[in-house]
Amino acid sequence: MIEESDRLKEIKRNMMREKKVVQALKKENSLTWEEDGMVYMEGRVYIPNNRKIKEEILKKNHNLTDMGHSGQHRMLELIKKTYWWLGLKKDIKKYIQECFKYQQNKVQHQRKAGELHPLEIPEGPWQEISIDIIGPLPKSNGMDAIVVIVNRFTKMIRLKTTTMNISLEGIAKIYRDKI
Repeated sequence: MIEESDRLKEIKRNMMREKKVVQALKKENSLTWEEDGMVYMEGRVYIPNNRKIKEEILKKNHNLTDMGHSGQHRMLELIKKTYWWLGLKKDIKKYIQECFKYQQNKVQHQRKAGELHPLEIPEGPWQEISIDIIGPLPKSNGMDAIVVIVNRFTKMIRLKTTTMNISLEGIAKIYRDKI
């Protein structure tokens, strides 16, 4: 692992390549200054676009021995105290998503699913049915809906055309006369 002094030397070496970015940052923000070859933004060290340096900082602030594998929000707060770079949040999110240990141990924030209670199986055909209406559909011969009647025992389906304004009595009549 790179020591802090070595990391600062690496950052200083990369600053020369990032002069345009440094100058742009100085213009946009009056809280930006350069000191001993390092650029500071609001008191935080600006990290140049160097993947090696960023990866080392991310690794150091994620694999903490006293805190375990920190999550996205904690890691962002830790890094923001000292460093800043363009795309910091995006880089942290990507690093966390690629961390196998974190994905194994992350806390689920959803309630546990309740116990399933399946319906009892009917003893014979047409003892239990389910009825549904599909619609509104485009009109055809004055009809704009379909009544779906399913025999729960055999899974046999009966489809009958109807209108969307059919009453409960109308559905019962279809079942009695046509099924």
